[in-house]
Amino acid sequence: MAPNGDLMGAAEDLADQFLRGTKRYLPHLAHLCLISTFLEDGIRMWFQWNEQRDYINMSWGSGTVLATLFVLLNMSGQLVGCVLVLARRFVPYACFGLFGIIFMQTVAYSILWDLKFLMRNLALGGGLLLLLAESRSEGKSMFAGVPTMDDISPRQYMQLGGRLLLVLMFMTLLHFELSAFTIFQDIFGMAFIILVAIGFKTKLAALTLVLWLFVINLVQNAFWNIPTYRPLHDFLKYDFFQTMSVIGGLLLVVALGPGGVSMDEHKKKW
Repeated sequence: MAPNGDLMGAAEDLADQFLRGTKRYLPHLAHLCLISTFLEDGIRMWFQWNEQRDYINMSWGSGTVLATLFVLLNMSGQLVGCVLVLARRFVPYACFGLFGIIFMQTVAYSILWDLKFLMRNLALGGGLLLLLAESRSEGKSMFAGVPTMDDISPRQYMQLGGRLLLVLMFMTLLHFELSAFTIFQDIFGMAFIILVAIGFKTKLAALTLVLWLFVINLVQNAFWNIPTYRPLHDFLKYDFFQTMSVIGGLLLVVALGPGGVSMDEHKKKW
C-alpha cells in the first residue's frame, strides 16, 4: 500500500492537471454557479409575475402600480446583474446592484425576522463579495503605489476574505439532523471548508468539496422529481441553487488560488 504522503501527492498532481486543463473555462463556470441563485429567481419572477405582484400589494398595501414597479426592478436587476457578471463587464457595479436586490428582498419579504432565510441572504452577499474580490484582484492598477509588506498586497487579503466568506456560505447548507449520514456529511464538509478557509491544501480541498457537494446536490435536492404544485418542489429548488452558489465560490478559489495570505503560500517560504 502506498504511503499517505504518496497518495496526497498523487491527489494534488491530479488536481493540478485538472486546473491546467480547465483554466480557461473554470472562472466562467464559477461565475455561473455563483450567481445561479439570482438567475433562477429572476426567471421565476418572469413566470410568476402576477403572484409576486399580488403578494407585495397584499403585504404592504402599496397598490398595483408600486407592486408592479417593485417586481420589475427586482426581476430586471437580477437578470441584468447576472448578464454583466457572466460577460465580465462592469462587475463591481453589477455586484452592488445585486447587493441592493438582496436588501430589497430582505425588507419586502420580511426575511429579517426569519433567521434561516436571513442567513441564506447573508451567504448570497458573501458570494457577491467573493466576485467583488476577484474583480478587484484583476484590477491591479487600483493598488498602484500602495505599500506592501512581505510581498503581500491588499488584493491578497481580499482573497483571504473571500475564502472566509465561503465558510458562511457553506454553513447555510448544514442540516444538523440526528442521523448517521447527515452527521458525517456535516463533519466531512466542515473539515474541508476549514482547510479552504485557512489555505491549506487549498485546491485539493476545494475540488474534493466541489465533487462531494455536486453529487449530494443531485441526490438530495432533485426538485425536478417533485410536482411543481407541492411546496417541497420550491424548497428543494432553493436548496439546489444555494448549493450551486457554494460550488461556484469553491471553483473560484480553485481558479484564483489561495493567495499570499495562506498556509500553502507560507509553506513555499519555509
